[in-house]
Amino acid sequence: MRSNFTRWPYSQAATVVMLVPFNLLAALGMDLYLPVVPGMAEVLRVEASTIQLTLTLYLVILGAGQLVFGPLSDRYGRRPVLVAGALSFSIASFGLAMVTSPGWFFVWRVIQACGAAACMVAVFATVRDLYGGKPEGSAVYGTLGAMLAVMPAAGPVLGAFLDAWQGWRSIFIALGAGMTVMLFVALSAWRETCSLGDSRARRTALLEPLRSRRFWWYVVGYGAGMGAFFVCFSTSPWLIMERMRLSQIVFSMLFATIAVTMMIASRIIGNVAPRWGMRRSLQRGMACLLVAGVLLALGERLAPDALLSALVPMWISGFGIAIANAVAPNGALRDFDHAAGTATAWFFCIGGAFSGITGTAAAALFPVDTRWPMAAYCLTLPLFVLALSRKTTLPAANHL
Repeated sequence: MRSNFTRWPYSQAATVVMLVPFNLLAALGMDLYLPVVPGMAEVLRVEASTIQLTLTLYLVILGAGQLVFGPLSDRYGRRPVLVAGALSFSIASFGLAMVTSPGWFFVWRVIQACGAAACMVAVFATVRDLYGGKPEGSAVYGTLGAMLAVMPAAGPVLGAFLDAWQGWRSIFIALGAGMTVMLFVALSAWRETCSLGDSRARRTALLEPLRSRRFWWYVVGYGAGMGAFFVCFSTSPWLIMERMRLSQIVFSMLFATIAVTMMIASRIIGNVAPRWGMRRSLQRGMACLLVAGVLLALGERLAPDALLSALVPMWISGFGIAIANAVAPNGALRDFDHAAGTATAWFFCIGGAFSGITGTAAAALFPVDTRWPMAAYCLTLPLFVLALSRKTTLPAANHL
């Protein structure tokens, strides 16, 4: 067996600075062009709904593709998968900037999504390689998660700015240029962190995470946290801009405060999680979401037009979401250092699907211009996670 752990020469802060752009660019690729879909559809001579379909296509491949690239990163290393993903993403982005037909747009979009999936799984597996079982792990996971959470709000705004400046093709040129820079960073500075061992043993580990009760509990906890953010992101524009009649700029500034809250919480949990333990930390994150749910329900009943009755619970939910982002990956992956890429792929694929399905259901079942979707979600899914923690026996040897 060959190990290269000692070759990683960077501090925690430098590591985060190196990792973050890969994930941010992969996330921006999902919805950066959302505001310019009508103009793109006109140029490509297709219905706007056809272009919007590529948003779903990107999201599906981003999740499912990790199940391919995760095991590959275990077998061949994080660096080759990251380099291949960054190269594919860059080429596809430049290809998207030059397309003149819907067929080629779909082809390049698939390649771009595959590259994004490879980058994301390599980055998160690298975090596990470097910080697995260490207090720094929660802080790094939390920082990455909080910054990714900002992208659904920041992406469309940035895309609209680029379109107004140089047209919609500049959006894909910017994505390609950004990832090209990171490709050179990966080629020149990235060090392999994976111990490459027996490939046969790694193949047998493909389904191993799915047999772990602890893994599933943390996946559901992570999904509940991210689902709460999905509901918040998808319904708050209707509540704040449509119902409360606030401007888009004001909404963006208010939503940014939630992201700031999440980043502050990520730093705090990185310090306290070692004392609390992963299990209790996640339980307290779910408790934050429950408190937010109660306050949102009371606000809808008692002060429906008061901004703070919506904003304060969202700040509290931001703490719960940040805790889930920070501790759930560490807790779920701690037994799978021998196959961190595979376990990471399963974790984010299943957790992402769970949050998307449950979040969409909550947003669809209740009026989107009220607090009820967020309140209902925060009063049910976190309670489900807490109930599972009582019914599921988790080994104490892992500080849970």
